[in-house]
Amino acid sequence: MNKKSFFKKSRTVFEQHKNTYRQKIQKSINFAGKDLDFYTEAKVSRLLSLTLKFLGNPNQLSILDVGCGIGITDFYLTGKYKKVYGIDLSRGVVKKAAALNPQASYKSYGGKRLPYSTNSMDVTFAICVMHHVVPEELTQFCEEMMRVTKKGGLVIVFEHNPLNPLTRYAVSQCDLDEDAQLLRMREVSDMLTSSKGLILERRYILFMPFYGKLFSYVDNLLNGVPLGAQYLVAARK
Repeated sequence: MNKKSFFKKSRTVFEQHKNTYRQKIQKSINFAGKDLDFYTEAKVSRLLSLTLKFLGNPNQLSILDVGCGIGITDFYLTGKYKKVYGIDLSRGVVKKAAALNPQASYKSYGGKRLPYSTNSMDVTFAICVMHHVVPEELTQFCEEMMRVTKKGGLVIVFEHNPLNPLTRYAVSQCDLDEDAQLLRMREVSDMLTSSKGLILERRYILFMPFYGKLFSYVDNLLNGVPLGAQYLVAARK
């Protein structure tokens, strides 16, 4: 185990995928008939909704994307929040994120202590990142997200739902997820609680790959059914 990083893969491995990052993810979900932006926008909508519900107007707040990749999610957050920050292991990946989102602020890091001050972010989130973390380090990973978040702020985790067979298939088809160990919602909730977070909301999401009001209605109606493609857990520091 690399004692200097929470992650199973080294930054060199992620660096190798910097030019094919989006394509690899898209290839793994092609069978569902929607592009990556559909799923990204759905999660961004949840981020904005949770922020508005628990903290107020997002354009007065700072948000940190832990494991930002090439900045696909941040593309939809920039302009919605006062300031968007992103961090990842690979310098090359971070450079691509900065090129896509010049208004955001990016850093690469060693994979352990986040290079931000304690109590500096209003919202800290990680989308499908925790399954890349060494199991023994998961609680510490959550503690780091909690540390940089302001008291009263939000820590939000999105993860693949291992109870959904199509999700497991998609993960098995993605080179980036070859070392993935999928976590159940209860496990993530317990880790955030152990990190002194108060769980505010837990729900399964992405039940059907369709746009519009029907998609939102079904997602909201079935949020307690453990069959969504992914789930979210939101905690207050």
